Amino acid sequence: MALPQSLFEKVWNAHVVQPENDDFPGILYVDLHLLHEVTSPQGFTELAQRGIRVRRPDRHLATMDHSTPTTQPDSGGERKFGSEDARKQVDILRKNCAEQGIRLLDFDNDSRGIVHVIGPELGVTQPGMTICCGDSHTTTHGAFGALAFGIGSSQVGYVLATQCLLMRRPKSMRITVTGRLREGVGAKDLALHIIKEIGVSGATGHVVEYAGSAIEALDMEQRMTLCNMTIEAGGRSGMIGVDATTIAYLRESVSDVTAEQIDVWKQYVSDPGARFDHQVSIDAARVRPMITWGTTPAMGVAVRQPVPEARTPLERRAQDYMRSTPGQGFYDAAVSKVFIGSCTNGRLSDLQAAADVLRGRQIHDGVTMLVVPGSERVKRQAEEAGLDRIFIDAGAQWREPGCSMCIAMNGDRVAPGELAVSTSNRNFEGRQGSGARTVLAGPAVAAACAVLGRIGDLSELQNQHEVA
Repeated sequence: MALPQSLFEKVWNAHVVQPENDDFPGILYVDLHLLHEVTSPQGFTELAQRGIRVRRPDRHLATMDHSTPTTQPDSGGERKFGSEDARKQVDILRKNCAEQGIRLLDFDNDSRGIVHVIGPELGVTQPGMTICCGDSHTTTHGAFGALAFGIGSSQVGYVLATQCLLMRRPKSMRITVTGRLREGVGAKDLALHIIKEIGVSGATGHVVEYAGSAIEALDMEQRMTLCNMTIEAGGRSGMIGVDATTIAYLRESVSDVTAEQIDVWKQYVSDPGARFDHQVSIDAARVRPMITWGTTPAMGVAVRQPVPEARTPLERRAQDYMRSTPGQGFYDAAVSKVFIGSCTNGRLSDLQAAADVLRGRQIHDGVTMLVVPGSERVKRQAEEAGLDRIFIDAGAQWREPGCSMCIAMNGDRVAPGELAVSTSNRNFEGRQGSGARTVLAGPAVAAACAVLGRIGDLSELQNQHEVA
């Protein structure tokens, strides 16, 4: 009788070409390789130097997102890149994909967008697959019962050439979230709460499976947000088992779904009694709207809680850098920039959550707010729903799809010393610009901060309305 298997074991075992041993890693087959302009050039150069063609062009999909401008092209159709290097990266990707026969979603493609947004939208992300990309937040795709992970630039070349990777088998972890999230608490808050609880290295070397009633209650976009942030706790990948919510999404995104295909997808869940190397339990009722006060995603608190005492030199440095004071609330810090977008929170439901806060309100004087949809499809859907008008009427900037201020490679950045509230995934020193200070939050909290002009939450706006 076969032993019970976890979701991770089912996908991993089905893709092992050659098992690992004491001397060598195993060889893992890759179903889907996603490419963008920043980490792909080195891989293509390696192939050119060796005179090798891409082994399976049909198993690769490329898009432009990291370096792309989010401002409208000028009257002549020219796009204002943040640097000449950014322009070159885009041109090189276009050239490499044309030479190797890889599908590229160029600027004129109505499916273009952030790599981890378009995969699920286009239905190329499916249960049971192995998916990789030269981007650490590839973990996003694990929300569909896939094993998805980021790879380095040199590994991009390996996958292009062989459609395989050398890998050691990760350990496994299950994070069970019991109960239900409170009203007004979203997946980003849950992710920051989990990372605060287990730390930035709490899942290092593990594939994390999220389970429990609170996870089952999340829609697919929220599940993608949660899996996206797994890397911030050190996880190799994040996964969620397939259920009715997954299947409903896939019916909309995948063409010509058959009953047989759905039956196969439904098998990608952990068997009862499956073994995990480590288990963590989280009470959903304890999660509150979150912000970060420091320079890692683990340095977080509920919005109205005080900044904790520093326990390490890293935390003391973070407090100095962020100008956050132990024992005091960070919720009164003045905000200069607010960014809604990224592969973490750039989907339609994220924009809707921010728009709900901004409807009928104005952003605070002195605050610059950028709203950047995660894809062309999200942009169209948001405009059809009138969300763009809500943002513009509130005083925010409605931008073109791209990674934007998440990584500040395209000219969208925070000035030295400025404080930004961002729905992206990392708050490292200089992540959004040299000397920039970043506070991570969910879309509703970020929008509330834009209106208040300081760190705060929706309850304060509701109180203002009641007083008025």
